Amino acid sequence: MTSRFWWIFLLIGLVAVNFLASVFHARLDLTKEKRYTLSKATRGLLRSLEKPVRIDIFLTGDLNAGFRKLANSTEEFVSLLKDRNSSKVQYRVMSPMEAIPGSSRLYRDTLEALGAVPINLTDQTETGASSNIIYPVALVSYNDQQELVRLYTGNERFVSQADIVNSEAAMEYEFARVIDQLVSPRKPFVAYSIGNGEPMDARTYGIQEALDKDYRLALLNINSQPVNADTFDVLLMVKPSLQFTESEKLKIDQYVMNGGKLLLFIDALIAEQDSLKMNAATIAYDRNLNLTDQLFKYGARINPSIVMDLQCDFMPFVVGGTPENPQREFLHWNYYPLFEPQANHSITRGLGLVAGRFVNSIDTIAVEGVRKTVLLASSANSRILSTPVRIDVNENRNAPQDASFQKKDIPVALLLEGTFTSNYRHRVSNAQRDSLTAMGVTFRDHSEENKMIIVGDGDMALNDVSPTNGPLPLGVNIYTLRSPYQYQFANRAFLLNCLEYLVSKPAISETRNKNIVLRLLDSKKVKENKRSWQLINIALPILLVVLAGIIYQYIRKRKYAE
Repeated sequence: MTSRFWWIFLLIGLVAVNFLASVFHARLDLTKEKRYTLSKATRGLLRSLEKPVRIDIFLTGDLNAGFRKLANSTEEFVSLLKDRNSSKVQYRVMSPMEAIPGSSRLYRDTLEALGAVPINLTDQTETGASSNIIYPVALVSYNDQQELVRLYTGNERFVSQADIVNSEAAMEYEFARVIDQLVSPRKPFVAYSIGNGEPMDARTYGIQEALDKDYRLALLNINSQPVNADTFDVLLMVKPSLQFTESEKLKIDQYVMNGGKLLLFIDALIAEQDSLKMNAATIAYDRNLNLTDQLFKYGARINPSIVMDLQCDFMPFVVGGTPENPQREFLHWNYYPLFEPQANHSITRGLGLVAGRFVNSIDTIAVEGVRKTVLLASSANSRILSTPVRIDVNENRNAPQDASFQKKDIPVALLLEGTFTSNYRHRVSNAQRDSLTAMGVTFRDHSEENKMIIVGDGDMALNDVSPTNGPLPLGVNIYTLRSPYQYQFANRAFLLNCLEYLVSKPAISETRNKNIVLRLLDSKKVKENKRSWQLINIALPILLVVLAGIIYQYIRKRKYAE
């Protein structure tokens, strides 16, 4: 009787445990970097959902090991989202080659129309090379709106294991950012300044293309129009060439004091590659933009100097031949440095090389209440040339003297955060106050918590223009086009990351700080101890089974012999 009741209680207990497990979900994250823990911002975002969110994952098919790992990580992460709000989050894994229900179109067509970039995975097999087109994206649908989530954030042409790991680390940010955009669909307003000789030609195509989807972009002449922080979220200033008046500087200053964000790409020197087409040498000299005192007050100074770096892009140079038939060769051009982004901030985490041209160094100034973060800096083999600078194409006929490139980590892009003090504090006139009032701006001598980004290169945000192909993608060097050295650098991603950080919710931006450590085996030790590990993993389990069988037979024989 007792035995019967024991089985009944056990059955009831199993049913109860299964019922509770189906209702309540719990997970213990023991990873050091909290890989399976959602941030507070993401949890709050999921709680605020009023309508269901559907996530379609299209990273499927014949994947290599790296993308298979990324696909598994994606499904694990989305399951975390569903566990947080199972009634509002649904997901499924789909093939991009499936037809859309009720239509003859494939999901692939919709993904490409939304901006998805397919990746051609090429693998060597016994029968030859095989290729497979994959779409490393997810499609998030909410309230009759759809947005793509990039599951792979690296370079599509050169897939690496490090890029796979960085993509896993950025996954929470990518999903949180897209869901937040769908829940709060307002597009930030970016004002492109045109009051001081900023480019307005085809070189700005890359900016327009990058901002077209997620931002509203407008031209703003700060000389004749008001600069109102209530209207524009970001004031984008790219390569101004004319001196700023005090009236213009006051507008910019009060824009910052009232909460507006600045993104500046400034060339302090006049140094252009076109000047070297006519002459073998040119002199770079100060533009005298009259911004030094204002930026100094905020905590930065763009120096009238040029950064040269051994880590740089290529340029074609004439190295021999005749005037009628010159012999050209691609050589490193130290005035085109390539910056490896600092991994200390979410803006640059996981970003590839960013290309610059005739870049100016930036100094940080000790200002109370302002925090500085270096976003881009030179390599360990760089130098600074102070103005006036003579730039000569003949420098590349001989290898650069490495002994001259002894400086390292020269800042060229800086993030400033904190409370800024007005450059016109205690010195604004009544006439200036009246002019601000007429534009609907109230003079303030300091700001609330604010942020701005200053870059010592105007060309970093501009694209090249080919006479035959028109505007090139941002980050592509026209001089290496259709050469073995053609490459698209991460300038576009850097521009977008800067804008996203300036306008996005701080809590969501912080989700980019998640870091996943790639813990690889020591290949040297693996090779040295290969035989030992093979014995441990193959022979030892067999020996243990045989030994257990011998002991069992011995015990059994003794037991029944007695």
